[in-house]
Amino acid sequence: MIENLIEESIALEKNVAALYKIFSESVPEDADFWWQLHLEEKSHATLIRAAKDSFVRRGKFPFDLIANSVEELKSSNQRIAAMVGKFLANPPSRLEALEVAIALENEAGESHYNQFMDKEAKNPVEGVFQQLNRDDKEHETRIRERLASV
Repeated sequence: MIENLIEESIALEKNVAALYKIFSESVPEDADFWWQLHLEEKSHATLIRAAKDSFVRRGKFPFDLIANSVEELKSSNQRIAAMVGKFLANPPSRLEALEVAIALENEAGESHYNQFMDKEAKNPVEGVFQQLNRDDKEHETRIRERLASV
C-alpha cells in the first residue's frame, strides 16, 4: 500500500513535468519559464524515488509528504495524462497553460503537503522534503506572477 502511494506520487510529478514540457514547446514567449518548471518537477520525482529507495525499508520515509489516498493520486494522474494528450493534439494558449498550471500547483501544493509543511522537520530527510514542498509552493507563485503579466 505505501509503495503504491509513493509510486503514484512519483507518477504525479512526472505527469506534471510532461505537461510543463508541452507548455514550453507550445508557448514560445514563456518557453524558458515552463522548461525550468519541467526540470524542477522531474527533480521532485527523482527525489521521491531516491527517498523511497533509501528510506522506506528503514521506516524513515516522510509519509506526510504524499497524499494518503491511492485513488486520489490515480485520479489526478489520469486527469493530467488526459491533459497531456489533449495539449499534444491541440496546444494550449498562453493563458490556458497558466490557468491549468495554477490549478495543478494549488491542488498538489495545498491538498497533499500542508500538514507536512506546517510541522517542524524532525530529521534531515524531512528537511529535504520540506524544501521540495517549498519549491512546489513557489511554482504557484511564479505562475501567478507570469499570469499577471498576460
